[in-house]
Amino acid sequence: MKKSAKIYVAGHRGLIGSALVRALKDRGYKNLLTRPHQALDLTHQNKVDRFFEREKPEYVFLAAARVGGIRANDTYPAEFIYQNQMIQANVLHSASNHGARKLLFFSSSCIYPKKSRQPMKEEYLMTGPMEPTNEAYGAAKMAGLVMCQSYRRQYGANFISVIPANVYGIHDHFDENGHVLAALIAKFHEARVKKKKQVTVWGTGKPRREFFYVDDLADAALFLMENYDRAEPINVGTGQETSIRVLAEKVKEAVGFEGEIVYDTNRPDGNPRRLLDSSRIRAMGWRPGTSLERGLELTCRWYAETILKKSVKP
Repeated sequence: MKKSAKIYVAGHRGLIGSALVRALKDRGYKNLLTRPHQALDLTHQNKVDRFFEREKPEYVFLAAARVGGIRANDTYPAEFIYQNQMIQANVLHSASNHGARKLLFFSSSCIYPKKSRQPMKEEYLMTGPMEPTNEAYGAAKMAGLVMCQSYRRQYGANFISVIPANVYGIHDHFDENGHVLAALIAKFHEARVKKKKQVTVWGTGKPRREFFYVDDLADAALFLMENYDRAEPINVGTGQETSIRVLAEKVKEAVGFEGEIVYDTNRPDGNPRRLLDSSRIRAMGWRPGTSLERGLELTCRWYAETILKKSVKP
């Protein structure tokens, strides 16, 4: 991408989109297109098409999505499948119709089968049913991936799909409906401030996840936009996994909570294990640069300095 290229980041205020904007600006890209939800509702086809017709972005990063953790996915499946499918369909269709040179779509590791072999290789997709608690979101993200392939095959659209591991970092949703790491940070901070004696964590704590710092994902996305042009999706992660129990202990220590952790085993665990095989991007020369400990430190600091400060009345 030339530094003068017109680049549209869909979902620029979200976890992944905001990291992409930071990464692009740091690398000297100045011609960035962004629109908040209030100015451009991506679930409306006509509005999206008018935007693409008027602005004609050359490159598109499709990071806009309805996202959340296990609680949100299990509680609002209709919203997750509807909103994500509408956003994807509208942006992909308009990007193709109005001549975008290249588009990168962010899928999700939850599209892999619940009982997939580990670590999960790209060829294991669609070899079994998904985890029921996030099936609606996973189905939408799988549909987006197939749509990219379909537009490439029929119209020659240069659309690529990335499957990231569990992403975390600054600008996440820090509440009970958020991703597990962000939700835990919010829980432990609240418990410390209110001097609670214990924090309850959903499930048994046994499931293992691969946690991927969002700035590393943004770096990988820019690398792939420059170097990857195949129809097959590509995994991106760290290659390291951590149990929810170990993660909870790390968050507890980072936040400074001194109470007890209690596991509510009546709540669902979700996928027992979710580790990506990222050998393809590693073979291309890309590596992540942020350890879980460092990423957790950065995220906790940002949460304390940004979210907590705003919530404290003067």
